[in-house]
Amino acid sequence: MEVTTHRGTGPLQQVIEIGPHRILTDVAPQFGGEASGPEPHDILAAALAACTTLTVNLYAKRKGYALDEVRVGIRHGQEGAAYALHRTIHYIGALSDDDKTRLTEVANKCPVHKTLSGQINITTEAN
Repeated sequence: MEVTTHRGTGPLQQVIEIGPHRILTDVAPQFGGEASGPEPHDILAAALAACTTLTVNLYAKRKGYALDEVRVGIRHGQEGAAYALHRTIHYIGALSDDDKTRLTEVANKCPVHKTLSGQINITTEAN
């Protein structure tokens, strides 16, 4: 799957195309944008949150856990030399402490978490 971007209608708005899907990204007015969409770091945090909920829900369903819903919040921003993502997971349902512990272990193995925690190599070609 290839992700592409191109300029949108605002001064800094970008259109992200992922297959048949389109997402807008922008920056706040104080940075020259119109806040017409989430900022790129917000999309990164959203990817972690979405992957976490999907992974936990799939595991809970497969194992028969009494998980009614899982809600994930991500606080993020620069902290010194590192960019930090702080994830909070709320499990809703008749779950024991052991169930919640296991689901958190599973959350820590979601593909986006593993990607962000591992080594990332970025290559760039310019035409």
